[in-house]
Amino acid sequence: MATPPGMPEVKIDPDALYREDVYTDRKAGTIRQMTPVDRAGGVDAKRKIVYVGEMQLMTPMGTLPLAFEIDATSLGEAAEKFPELAQAAMERTVKELQQMRREAASQIVVPQGGAGFGAGGLPGGKIQLP
Repeated sequence: MATPPGMPEVKIDPDALYREDVYTDRKAGTIRQMTPVDRAGGVDAKRKIVYVGEMQLMTPMGTLPLAFEIDATSLGEAAEKFPELAQAAMERTVKELQQMRREAASQIVVPQGGAGFGAGGLPGGKIQLP
């Protein structure tokens, strides 16, 4: 099937495949163990296993998914490092949300004549009464 005009071509690199195993305590989050595999699906020992922590942050707008890589050599080590890295991911995300909120607030357009006041500082706008 041909790729539609203007759409990027989707490809999977057969030399960069991973098998995912998901582990959870059903409370704090999940750890994905990404085991590198070869084209036939066997374990590729030339590449290292990657661990990814995942959790959700509750915000006034709903849940926000967080994901972070865990530098570990075993599932147990990844589980031990999970809380500290999850906390750092939450703090980083909260700071980014606060920055986005500040940027959005600074883009508010104030109407001509100030904050709803017309000539002489009286309430009104461009509407003039006879």
